[in-house]
Amino acid sequence: MNPLKHKELLRGIFAVALIIVGITHFLAPQEYAKIVPPIFPAFTSVYVSGVFEILGGIGLCIPYLSVAAAWGLISLFIAVFPANIYLALHSEITLNNVPHSPLFYWLRLPFQPVLIAWAYWYTRHPENQRGAEAIANQWQKIDRLVEKK
Repeated sequence: MNPLKHKELLRGIFAVALIIVGITHFLAPQEYAKIVPPIFPAFTSVYVSGVFEILGGIGLCIPYLSVAAAWGLISLFIAVFPANIYLALHSEITLNNVPHSPLFYWLRLPFQPVLIAWAYWYTRHPENQRGAEAIANQWQKIDRLVEKK
């Protein structure tokens, strides 16, 4: 299997995982609301992040939107990071279907940069991504026009 096929396979896995996790924001919002820092509106934050996870997953699957979706997901992963920190700092919080372990909560934190890097991978070289080459060519044309001015 060539590297581009691996990248496309991982794109599908990433997209499906995001869509599933996004859906769970609506199926069990109370679980996510527990870890929203109190300065944010809990349920609104949960629903908004769920919508953007679903949209990001769908966007990754649409070649013309995949680069923009990846940037949106990077923004989302940064935006929800305070919830992960809040959970690590408040180990008394228990979540259904998540091991209750302060160590586990802390070990989850470095995973966020992994998700950011995974999304960032889909912003790189769209001209080599199946279907995204059309948008990459359009951006190159715009860049050339801007450089001429």
